[in-house]
Amino acid sequence: MKLDDINWKILKCLQKNARQSNTEIAKQVNISSPAVAERIRKMEDIGIIQGYHAKVSHYETGHQLKAIITLRAFMGRLKPFLEIVKNFDEVVNCYRITGNENIVMEVVLNNQKHLEKFIDQLITYGETRTHIVLSNVVENNPIIKRTNLNL
Repeated sequence: MKLDDINWKILKCLQKNARQSNTEIAKQVNISSPAVAERIRKMEDIGIIQGYHAKVSHYETGHQLKAIITLRAFMGRLKPFLEIVKNFDEVVNCYRITGNENIVMEVVLNNQKHLEKFIDQLITYGETRTHIVLSNVVENNPIIKRTNLNL
């Protein structure tokens, strides 16, 4: 499936507000509501649209700290970590990366004591660095069609 300009406009609408009706989107992209529904279904079927999610405030749910933690795995401990990290409720995002560290995690925690206990679990797998998030500067920016790749 080719992503034409209309598909990109639909994606932009959905990334801004995935709860919009197909009728509302159709008005914005100047095609019929059934055509919007069909395009969305096709993009879902081939994996361009991978799901719809609620944005939940970590702070309002009692998680006073948000942190970015990097892990530099000890020799032979990366694979076990990759399995266990899926079970940590604190981890909201985890990336395997290149560079000196192997892992970057975004975590939410109740308080400093919770952070300390969580780090104690991690240090059996490698060396950690913790960065407390003060605020979000850019979050969930939409992926848009880039026409000019020159920066």
